[in-house]
Amino acid sequence: MDIKTSKPAPPESHPGWTVLPPQKLPEPSIWPVTLALGITFLVWGLVTSLIITGVGLALFAVALAGWIRDIRHERNQR
Repeated sequence: MDIKTSKPAPPESHPGWTVLPPQKLPEPSIWPVTLALGITFLVWGLVTSLIITGVGLALFAVALAGWIRDIRHERNQR
């Protein structure tokens, strides 16, 4: 029994459309969730106390810096 392996057929496209090559998706990251949590604490702190605002601001800054670092690292990998 001879089994031949072949490449899968390219997906059909509509006339005039171009099939794009597959792209690599970015790695999962915790930074968007951390940024959202920081914004939540920031807004919640505006209503309640300055301590919570400070925690929110710190979370926001750390998350933004981490996310930017991840993006820059990912672009340098290419």
